[in-house]
Amino acid sequence: MATIDVFQHGIPAESDFGYAQAIRSGELIHVSGQLSLDEAGTFRHADDFTAQLQATYTNLDKILGHYGATRRQVVSQNLYVVNLRQHATAAAEGNLAYFGGHHPASTVVGVTELTFPGQVVEISFVVDMRLPA
Repeated sequence: MATIDVFQHGIPAESDFGYAQAIRSGELIHVSGQLSLDEAGTFRHADDFTAQLQATYTNLDKILGHYGATRRQVVSQNLYVVNLRQHATAAAEGNLAYFGGHHPASTVVGVTELTFPGQVVEISFVVDMRLPA
């Protein structure tokens, strides 16, 4: 039987909406869409794509750290971007800076809006713990 481990940031939205930030089932970790929330769960950096991207990757690192995983174990990611044409270059640059020489499967989807006013990016991951860290 697979072991299940759930990660929460401890913010109100988790109980208000009823979701886990990440869930590990066996050797796979499925990470919910992350965004630029601070420690209290307050949305930050409205309309600032670069700052949101950096804060989002910081939140993703917290989840990876909880599981003892590294960026090299990320096998796929989905990026949801408002005004994709406007932010495509910054998204690519941020992605390359975050992953370095690692290249997970990636889907980038342009969307008309996300949860918070001024939110322009959200990212989800799948992590495979069988891969070398």
